[in-house]
Amino acid sequence: MSFMEKPPAGKVLLDDTVPLTATIEASQSLQSHTEYIIRVQRGISMDNSWQIVRRYSDFDLLNNSLQISGLSLPLPPKKLIGNMDREFIAERQRGLQNFLNVITTHHLLSNCELVKKFLDPSNYSANYTEIALQQVSMFFRSEPKWEVIEPLKDIGWRLRKKYFLMKCKNQPKERLVLSWADLGPDKYLSDKDFQCAVKLFLLHPYIYHITFATASESSALVIRTFNEKGTLRDLLYKAKPKDPFLKKYCSPKKPQGLELQQIKTFGRQILEVLKFLHERGFPYGHLHASNVMLEGEMCKLLDLENSLLGLPAFYRSYFSQFRKINTLESVDVHCFGHLLYELTYGRPPDSIPTDDFPLAPSLSVVSVLESILSSEASKMGMPTVSELLQMPLFSDVILTNSEKPHFKIPTKLKEALKTVKESIEKRLIEEQKLIYQHRRLTRAQSHHSSEEEKKKRKILARKKSKRSALENGEEQSTKYNNSNNSGSGASSPLTSPSSPTPSTAGATTSQSIPPPPPPPPEADIPTQVTSPSVHGTCRGALLNSIQNFKKGTLKKAKTNDSSAPRIC
Repeated sequence: MSFMEKPPAGKVLLDDTVPLTATIEASQSLQSHTEYIIRVQRGISMDNSWQIVRRYSDFDLLNNSLQISGLSLPLPPKKLIGNMDREFIAERQRGLQNFLNVITTHHLLSNCELVKKFLDPSNYSANYTEIALQQVSMFFRSEPKWEVIEPLKDIGWRLRKKYFLMKCKNQPKERLVLSWADLGPDKYLSDKDFQCAVKLFLLHPYIYHITFATASESSALVIRTFNEKGTLRDLLYKAKPKDPFLKKYCSPKKPQGLELQQIKTFGRQILEVLKFLHERGFPYGHLHASNVMLEGEMCKLLDLENSLLGLPAFYRSYFSQFRKINTLESVDVHCFGHLLYELTYGRPPDSIPTDDFPLAPSLSVVSVLESILSSEASKMGMPTVSELLQMPLFSDVILTNSEKPHFKIPTKLKEALKTVKESIEKRLIEEQKLIYQHRRLTRAQSHHSSEEEKKKRKILARKKSKRSALENGEEQSTKYNNSNNSGSGASSPLTSPSSPTPSTAGATTSQSIPPPPPPPPEADIPTQVTSPSVHGTCRGALLNSIQNFKKGTLKKAKTNDSSAPRIC
């Protein structure tokens, strides 16, 4: 049954859980104010980025709107005089950048509608509450037995999912809650199969009862009984179910975990229903403390329809970072680790993975947390639900509920659910692959541009230059010695000029060494020769002269003859 007259075709392809990052690139001063040019990026791709322009007053308005969270955000203070000075603008820009870093890295703030609209107005400019009211009103035209009491504003974290408190005219005292949501990027199940799958939820003791559910081409509507005590997270944070999400969960005043027996019992019940779903091939992936309803001492899972409607998971930005968490079974186990941490300490972990666990009621709790949330677990992979049930924390828990689940899935629907599960896992694996490649490239670039690496490259370049110079010098020296040896024809060391060694080869001179001057006529051979500045060259020439010396070439010196006539 369709509840919209003219539904828009298709589903929302934008994944709202993909993180946004914001960097202030520049500032420009106008006559009365300063504008900051901000580069916003969705995910890891630089191609998926855009620019926005914001004034300080825009930041201030956002900060005031986020005060409902109870968090102290680092917005730079106002300044009335001197706020156009260049140094002040630069200092304020650094403060605003820090403010952006805080809100985009905080898991709850980064997913809230206020921050999304501030950073990405083109994709989040719609009034989702108004759209939901229109769709619900259309539904009530064909179903007059339902009546809306009031909208439950912002009680959930999803931008595109709105809640309404309502009642049935046949039972006016019973309070119901209606949730309306757009179909998400992982919607692969047909409307007919969705109707069939929703009916199966009525048959398990640990799955919260659905009163009515229907889907159209672009959205879905689900009605459940309203629980005045709220969810498991409301119990942990001592929050009122009707309060806004940011007010309830962002800054708990006195975080306190549950007692050990409650941790064991609730954990065992949740693992049992996860095991049941895994054995029947039913995709989930949406486990967190706000999706667990309490009825006395019994936990019941909420929002099993989310995976059928293609909605992205609350913890997707966490498990998409680890390539070993690539099946919906491992996703459920990872989400269970988050939930168990909150049950133990009354607050979510500061970071994932984590190897530092505070003091717990039992070491067996820490053992389970380490097997799921530690660095080693993120590298090696998640344990199975069956393995968790065999651990000491849960193995001795006795379940008091004797009701047996009846969850028979028709063959045709089973094949459809298998296709849905494979398609969701395929998109997750592709996203993880891109994140892994981006991380490797970023790490390599960071390492290459680090100061230490720059110093290493300079030292290596200096050593290489010295080595090259030495090799060139040795090569020139070798050429030069070969040239000398070729000119003298001797392979033995040079001897003293006073002790000439006869050569066995003809004397030749190198092209680079000039030939020695001929001996002066009518002069005796000197017994000592003063070494010139270039000893090697002159010494070689001198040896050649000595070796080529012939006594017969000398002329007899003339003497004074007294009988010779004198010329006056």
